[in-house]
Amino acid sequence: MTRRVVVTGVGLVTPLGTGTQKTWESLIAGKSGVRRISKFDAEASGMACTIAGEVSDFEVGDYVNRKDARKMDTFIQYAIAAAGMALEHSGLEITEANAERVGVTIGSGIGGMPAIERTMRAYLAGGARKISPFFIPMTIINMASGWVSMLTGAKGPNTATVTACATATHAIGDAYEMIVRGDADAMMAGGTEACICELAVGGFAASRALSTRNDDPERASRPWDKDRDGFVMGEGAGVLMLEALETAQARGANILAEVVGYGMSGDAYHITTPAPEGEGGARCMQAALDGAKINPEEVDYINAHGTSTPAGDICETQGIKRVFGEHANKLMVSSTKSMTGHLLGAAGGIEAAFTALAIHHGVIPPTINLDEAGEGCDLDYVPNQAREADICVAISNSFGFGGTNATLILRKFV
Repeated sequence: MTRRVVVTGVGLVTPLGTGTQKTWESLIAGKSGVRRISKFDAEASGMACTIAGEVSDFEVGDYVNRKDARKMDTFIQYAIAAAGMALEHSGLEITEANAERVGVTIGSGIGGMPAIERTMRAYLAGGARKISPFFIPMTIINMASGWVSMLTGAKGPNTATVTACATATHAIGDAYEMIVRGDADAMMAGGTEACICELAVGGFAASRALSTRNDDPERASRPWDKDRDGFVMGEGAGVLMLEALETAQARGANILAEVVGYGMSGDAYHITTPAPEGEGGARCMQAALDGAKINPEEVDYINAHGTSTPAGDICETQGIKRVFGEHANKLMVSSTKSMTGHLLGAAGGIEAAFTALAIHHGVIPPTINLDEAGEGCDLDYVPNQAREADICVAISNSFGFGGTNATLILRKFV
């Protein structure tokens, strides 16, 4: 069975705000969600990086009852909120009749590290009796999908992807293929992350991956800019409701975009550094184009991985040039991480949602903080201001530690 797959809803919890509309409005306005870390005293902890994209307006009680919330680390709570938004946005009602045809695949790159950190401190202070009986289920990554399934009644495929910063894109791509094969009629798919804690920030800082522009947080994430010095950690969740076209049309759903391609590749090169000249990312984009039977010249926009790291940004630029040749100069390429920071395993979820919304609204989100492009970074990065454009075909890229790459292709539904 081969079926067309469409996006009928999105849900977003981001540093730009809780809720899809709030996030989208801030994104198009070019606002930054990066601030000084408030979840712990980063300066007192001696962190080289003291800034992050925190979710500041999330009220867990709006999405989960307090008794259940105590059994979850924050990444699970964000996933429940985003999935609920996507389900509501889509207008799909999960009933006894269709429950077995509706599934969930929501991943996380790191999962419940804050709960692990808290529990270890409690154990060291008070011994084994201080370990919560909910410690394991509040930290393991598949519990995001598990809780969403339990709370919505979705009884179809239930999985969790864990591929570092490519997690959510792989989750959405896997869900797309499940629907194409006929394993499900609808899937809530995406990623979630909430690990702004001492161990995670300290670990990334120790590897010198993070920006240290601590005195100017809102301008710290600056993809492709000559003064970029590392990525800024973010948190949140992005979930898409994917449906088989015939299912969506049968109930008169509002269709935002169509998913038409999914590509994967491995660099086989280095644990953190991308393959030279973006070779792995290029193969991934090409695989997605081949699967979608789309010529490179048909692509209008790329929501890039664009993390603001010196090596990653130029490698992605080089990879785009390898795939698109002369057409690369006609592409619009932007990095929404300039505003949200890098949500790690959730990044591809919010960025696929941004890509679908860009197609739907005909507006390209900008790359902010791009004052002067760095050497070798010479594409149209839609600097500093959103741009109205008729987008027929768009790509969303995600590349992760370990050399894992994922690309989605979305198209205007006609």
